[in-house]
Amino acid sequence: MTRLSDVRIRMQAENLDAVIITNLKNIYYLSGFWGTAGTILVTAKAQYLLTDSRYSIAAREVAVDFDIVETREALTEIAKLLKKEALTQVGFEDGVTYAEFQAMQTQLAGLTLRATSNFIEVFRQIKNPSEIATIKKACAISDQAFNDLLKFVEPGKTEIEIANFLDFKMRDLGASGISFDTIVASGKRSALPHGRATHKPIEFGDTVTVDFGCYYDHYASDMTRTFFVGSASPQMRAIYQIVQKAQQAVTDVSSAGLTYGDYDRAARDIIEAAGYGEAFSHGIGHGLGLDVHELPYFPKVSEDRLLENMVITNEPGIYVENIGGVRIEDDLLITKQGVEVLTKAPKALIIL
Repeated sequence: MTRLSDVRIRMQAENLDAVIITNLKNIYYLSGFWGTAGTILVTAKAQYLLTDSRYSIAAREVAVDFDIVETREALTEIAKLLKKEALTQVGFEDGVTYAEFQAMQTQLAGLTLRATSNFIEVFRQIKNPSEIATIKKACAISDQAFNDLLKFVEPGKTEIEIANFLDFKMRDLGASGISFDTIVASGKRSALPHGRATHKPIEFGDTVTVDFGCYYDHYASDMTRTFFVGSASPQMRAIYQIVQKAQQAVTDVSSAGLTYGDYDRAARDIIEAAGYGEAFSHGIGHGLGLDVHELPYFPKVSEDRLLENMVITNEPGIYVENIGGVRIEDDLLITKQGVEVLTKAPKALIIL
């Protein structure tokens, strides 16, 4: 009930009588229910999970703190519940589609509807021990898949073959699926930060960047490694060493209380000093949990601070057009004293 208590405290702070939750991952976070159809209504007095007959038995088994309402007309039932409690100030998640919002306006006519941003996501930033243990398992699966990949890659294998190897290997190791489309970018294409896997074959002398992750019991991992096939040019070796140094600097400086801006600058200052500032074209990382990309994010000038038990990514990179790129990404657990690095795969320069 702690999570519901947090919701009600925020409702009170924002002068809301009720809040409607439609994001399926937020529904899972609050209730333990996982399905393709569901809506939660939280009021000061009660909490309801509305779903259809496909899921009502499962919902009763897991969402034991909720009143389960079996329906295919969630808004119609919500209107009745709100009327019963004489509630008028109703929050909803701003991720709904325009069509869903129009339906709300029609079905909940006469009520004050107020969009909320990250209403549940702010709570999801801090992981409990069970969530941390699950994310560690997801990371261990990704680590093993990468170690196995190093035995698979050779000249002639295509980027798509590498991506498929990782995807199937993670499932074989217990993952329920991939957390995003696996990125494989080789040769000059490694300068593409999010280069999708193609039919390009790996060639002798290629730089290869792989960015991938999996879901395990609903929680995600996310890691990136760059390695070389056959040989690495002096320039790419130097770039790799700069990125490796920058990535380690972030790990070394991180702990609860560090500002988001300082988290970003730990890597960016090193890369800029090496003359590659413009080639580091993205943020330093993001939160990780039920979504592979979730709060927090790290604006360069933010004074917000890291909190204990956040799980975040550390992923600096350098990308030089027509030459190649390097990115190294770990998942980190923030602690009072520093960090625990959850990604264990090797980061030393690898030439296969």
